[in-house]
Parts: sequence; structure tokens; C-alpha cells
Amino acid sequence: MVFNTGATLLDAIVLAVVSKDAEGTYGYKITQEVRQVIEISESTLYPVLRRLQKDECLETYDMEFGGRNRRYYKITEKGYAQLSLYRREWSEYSGKITGLFEGRTL
Repeated sequence: MVFNTGATLLDAIVLAVVSKDAEGTYGYKITQEVRQVIEISESTLYPVLRRLQKDECLETYDMEFGGRNRRYYKITEKGYAQLSLYRREWSEYSGKITGLFEGRTL
């Protein structure tokens, strides 16, 4: 993708991905789902996950899988509220950009 993906958009995308599973999901799976819409490396994703956890939008828990612990990320109530704000803002923003690209008067 030729457009720059800022930190706020990454936060919104990660929250949207994690919110799809009420029980939470793990880092590699999050990376694979995010990669379906934007190119991102795991080294970029994990600081986003840590920031969202620090901001209390995500919580973590560990679960054994294949003899190893796997860290799961689960969206919090604060995370749902933030995601709702991001969705409203994205709808307005993307509508304006689409209108501009399509030649509509703003």
C-alpha cells in the first residue's frame, strides 16, 4: 500500500481484529489478520499491542498450547469504547476522502 499507516490507524485496526473474538486472540493470528488489509511486520505489531495494553484497551492472559505458553490479547470495555470512537471517526474521514476522490463537492 502506498499510503502511510499512522499509529492511530494501527491501533484502530488491531482493536477491530481483537474485538472479533470475545475470548481473545494471540499475536501471530492478529498479525495474519492485520496483514489481510495492510502490510505489517510482527516487530511493528507487538509495540502496538503493548501500547494498547498500557492504555488499558487490551488485557492479556497466558494459556498453554502445544507444550508452550501462548499470550492472548482480549479487548476491554475501555478498548470497546475507543474502538467505537475510531469507527465513528473513520466513517466520517473516509467518507470525505472518498468524496474528494470521486469529485463530489465537500
